[in-house]
Amino acid sequence: MNDEIKEILTKYNTIAIVGISNKPDRDSYIVAEYLLNHGYKIIPVNPNIDSIFGLKAYPDLLSIPDEIDIVDIFRRPEFVDEVVEQAIQKKAKVVWMQLGVVNERAAKRAQDAGLKVVMNKCIKVEHMYRFGNF
Repeated sequence: MNDEIKEILTKYNTIAIVGISNKPDRDSYIVAEYLLNHGYKIIPVNPNIDSIFGLKAYPDLLSIPDEIDIVDIFRRPEFVDEVVEQAIQKKAKVVWMQLGVVNERAAKRAQDAGLKVVMNKCIKVEHMYRFGNF
């Protein structure tokens, strides 16, 4: 899996962050800021905010006009099925469930549709580990 994660983080650049918060002390904010600072294109997804980091926020994945490579999910496991369905419809390449987010049914659904799945791992920690950006 380690090589696959490095490949994902090297190959793909556009990351939709579902459940992003505009509160600087929240993990989703910290992770998004880190990814932005490391050259990734971030697409905020949260129906309760208009923008973050000067970027327009979208209410859901289907509202995003751009292509999405990685869907990074900061939602409770019971909400992941719907996000995965939208990721499949948007033809995303990867579904990434953050640390503490485990939904085996949604993971299988994504894999069956041809998406790569990373589950219960923090994309920031994995990036720091592989690229030495502590």
